[in-house]
Amino acid sequence: MTDSSYTDFILEQLEGLGPVRCRAMFGGHGLYADDVFFGIIYNNVLYLKTDGKTVSQYVGQGMRPFQPRPGQTLKNYYEVPTEVLENADRLIEWARKAVAVDDSKK
Repeated sequence: MTDSSYTDFILEQLEGLGPVRCRAMFGGHGLYADDVFFGIIYNNVLYLKTDGKTVSQYVGQGMRPFQPRPGQTLKNYYEVPTEVLENADRLIEWARKAVAVDDSKK
């Protein structure tokens, strides 16, 4: 379960990205920019979409992939480091990369 205050904080940090929609899903929330699903908020943790070009910046900081339950891992969504969450400009930069991930190449 995700606290609404955490979700509100994330949405506030992402204001510079442009319109972001938040929809309930997976027991958490999905984040959309221009109808592109780019992030998940689950148990007060933000996960952003990754690809072969961006995953290393997450792994390099010790971040883990989204695991909604034991045995189920979504390896293309990774936890965002706290220092990125707390800096709106950096978070927007990371979110833009998540929005730009091309699902057709998977």
